Parts: sequence; C-alpha cells; structure tokens
Amino acid sequence: MSSPYGHTRTRVAARHALLAPDGHVKSVVPGIAGAETVILINEAMGAKFAQLLVTFEKGGRATFRQADVETFGYVMSGEATLMLAGGRERCPAGGFFYSAAGQVCEVFAQKAGTQLTIFQKKFVPLPGAMAPRSFTGNAAKIKGQPFLGDPDARLQVLLPDEPAFDMAVNIFTYQPGATLPFVETHVMEHGLIMLAGQGVYRLEDSWYPVAAGDAIWMAPYCPQWFVAIGKEPASYLYYKDVNRAAL
Repeated sequence: MSSPYGHTRTRVAARHALLAPDGHVKSVVPGIAGAETVILINEAMGAKFAQLLVTFEKGGRATFRQADVETFGYVMSGEATLMLAGGRERCPAGGFFYSAAGQVCEVFAQKAGTQLTIFQKKFVPLPGAMAPRSFTGNAAKIKGQPFLGDPDARLQVLLPDEPAFDMAVNIFTYQPGATLPFVETHVMEHGLIMLAGQGVYRLEDSWYPVAAGDAIWMAPYCPQWFVAIGKEPASYLYYKDVNRAAL
C-alpha cells in the first residue's frame, strides 16, 4: 500500500539516520544471488562500515570474500547453511557467523524468506596480535547479562572481547519500561536493527518511535538513549568498532 502524502518515518541527518522498512529499495550486490538486498548503511551515508539486509529465495546464495574486509552475519529468520573456515554449519534463526578478512564465507538459504543482517568493515590489524578466527555461534546459547546491574536490560555479547577483534556485535533486550541508564556519547560508531518490540530512540536532539525492522546509524559521538515501550520486550542487534588506538 502506498503512503499517503509521501509520509515516512525515515530520517537521514548528517550524523544519524533512522531507516524504516517502508523506504527500502533493493540493490544488486556482487556475490549475492537469488535474494533481495538492501544496503541500509555504508560510506555514502558517512559511515565507516556497511550494513545490509538480505532476504533470500529458497536456494539463494551469497559469497563473501574481500582481502581487507571482515563480515558478520546474523540469521533473523529462516535457515541457512554456511561454508566457513573449511567446515559446513547449519545456521537457524538466531545463528550467526564471523568471517575474518580474506577468508571465504558462503551462505546457502534453505528456506524462502531466510533473512540475514550483515555487518562489514575494513579490518584494522593490531600489531603483535594474531588475526581473529572465523567461527559460528547461536544467540540462544549466550546468556544475557544485566547491563550495569539492571536485570531488565540485558546484553548478549556475540563476538569475543579480545584485542584481535576490531568490531563488536551485541544483542540488547529490554523489558517494557527499561531504558539505557544515561544518554551515551562515545567514540564508537553504531549500526543497529530492531529485532522485536518497540520503543523510542533519542539520537542527538531528536526522539524517534522505532519498531521491529527499523535500522539506525549513529556516527561517533552521537548522543543516544533508548526506552522500551508497549507490552512486549524490545530487542536490537547492533555493531560497534572497538579495541584500536585513539590516534
């Protein structure tokens, strides 16, 4: 159904963006076939990473390999088979993978409607540290920890908190009424997609209603805050850059 009077919740500002599903336009991305791909965030927006939403047909496939680019993928729905680091893995909804820069990762959709969120960035090596390893995991097996002691705001850490990794990807889940405890302002850049529920996100001096399917970009030092509203928990998957020198 078309939007009356050209209305949309999407907002793209200089240092943050809210991208609602009603404005999605698919792109052709080399290496991805049998799928609709939406490039939600990338350098054209001013970001230093890319965030893609890929919705496969049954039998659709994607191959990720760039010499200096690392890839994280999260299965939002459906089921995929991964060929990664010489192994073959079944990846159901909630499953995820990390493919180190220069390695080959192949994704095969087992069901129509299988949907993945992909984060990609140029890897920054850390002198003296071994390169990160490729691996798979499942969010269902990672216990959420209270954030700053609040049991109603829980954080699942999906990537190892090790110096070799220059990206972090987490899932934040809030009970209705729970919030970030303060307005965060930090050097890390964020890419985010709402997985479930609804809430209000503050980005700089604007407050946005958000719901499952919405994506958000936050530039470094963008003030940010969230509150979950409604009767169901709200959760989101988000990326940030970590573990590298300030200069």
